[in-house]
Amino acid sequence: MADPKKILLVDDSATILMMERALLEGEPYALLSAKSGQEAVATAMAERPNLILMDVVMPGMDGFEACRRLRADAATCEIPIILVTTRSSPDHIERGYESGCNDYIIKPFDGVELRAKIASFLDA
Repeated sequence: MADPKKILLVDDSATILMMERALLEGEPYALLSAKSGQEAVATAMAERPNLILMDVVMPGMDGFEACRRLRADAATCEIPIILVTTRSSPDHIERGYESGCNDYIIKPFDGVELRAKIASFLDA
């Protein structure tokens, strides 16, 4: 049996991390977590996850900057990144894609949509 795909969940809210974990419970994924952009970049470098779900608004390094840093490094530039955020304005969505994300989901997110997007990146 193949090793489970690793998903890095990044959010400064313990509640959101708990919701994402609960939503993915029972799925064949190994879940990692980080609570800041800096921690996300360090964890991604060390663990090489198959997918990253990342908040935008976090203290210190925000999700846009973390995304740019991951895209700039050869070791992490190919990892799919889905930004999961309350920032729903067209300007924020555009900034998200400009920072290098593969997809953008607005909070509160729909569990079915989130699982479908995750599967589309991991099962491709």
